[in-house]
Amino acid sequence: MNQAVRAPMSVEPPVVPSLDQLRAQVQVVLDRAHDQHAEQLAPIGTEMTALIDPIHALLRGGKRLRAAFCYWGYRAAGGADSDAIVQVATAMEVFQAAALLHDDVMDRSDTRRGRPTAHRVLAAMHREHGWDGDADRFGEAGAILAGDLCLNWTDELYSTSGLPEAELRRGRAVFDLMRTQLMGGQYLDVLESVRPWESASTQDRIDRARLVIRYKSAKYTVEQPLLIGATAFGVDDDTRAALSEYGLALGEAFQLRDDLLGVYGDPAATGKPAGDDLREGKRTVLVAHTLDTATPTQIERFNELFGRADLDEAGVDWLRELVSSSGAVDATEAMISALSAQADAALDRATLTPEGELMLRDLIGIAVARNA
Repeated sequence: MNQAVRAPMSVEPPVVPSLDQLRAQVQVVLDRAHDQHAEQLAPIGTEMTALIDPIHALLRGGKRLRAAFCYWGYRAAGGADSDAIVQVATAMEVFQAAALLHDDVMDRSDTRRGRPTAHRVLAAMHREHGWDGDADRFGEAGAILAGDLCLNWTDELYSTSGLPEAELRRGRAVFDLMRTQLMGGQYLDVLESVRPWESASTQDRIDRARLVIRYKSAKYTVEQPLLIGATAFGVDDDTRAALSEYGLALGEAFQLRDDLLGVYGDPAATGKPAGDDLREGKRTVLVAHTLDTATPTQIERFNELFGRADLDEAGVDWLRELVSSSGAVDATEAMISALSAQADAALDRATLTPEGELMLRDLIGIAVARNA
């Protein structure tokens, strides 16, 4: 008797929850935390509203990439979706808020995500009320304290998430390392802004800028949130090493894209004034490539304009043209492509769930998108 021949079964791609869904879940956790913290501060007085409202406004924006990498690190390792892992992922966003609040004070930034920065909001409140003392100093002090609150709340969200105790312990080492190394990276960035570049070679400038990228951005944006999630659930050493390589390469590519947007980005998409990095005088890989081919006359003019807080649109346009004509944009784009390919290849050496691997590959394109 002949048996019926079955057609081969088609393999359907795994169904992956959308990033929009995760973003919405993260916002629920943030809103709940805001209400709780407002209640805790209420006995001090209504003045506390002015301290925490800028935090809440800041946390209502952003792409939620750090939360996504943490969440999908856990899911890619084999962990299931839960409110607990969403809360751990949300802690990454609150940690970023702390860094941004402090960063904006150090950079004297006026806007963040299309809104006035926290220190500017607080300074304006000081002026409006006609209070004693220096308004800007008051605003900076308040923003620093708001950032410190976010550091406290980061730990609180992690430790009270509800993940099994063993998982929290496993992820804790990376979580603590992330918080320590970012502060080192922030200081390194401040240090590099004052160390002379004139006597350094182009390669030395690039290497120094990439070291800042690694510790100020790449690790806490991609690698460490990813490893917090993956390590918490449990991954083998080879997979952990592959995820680390993926995270460092993609994190650097992400920051290189951000550097390009800081010079050429649309303010409607970036939430910051056009050419803001030029006014702040950020010593990036893009700038290192620019100076490599610039003439002595161009370098003299560059030094006159770069880092001037009062740089006008004509000055921004001149610097942009210099960057473009130098070939620095093409060189930076090539680095982004190579690093993205390195991140993608690293996943080939990792043992991951199908849906986790699919999302981590998708996140490469999302992280280095040209318009945001």
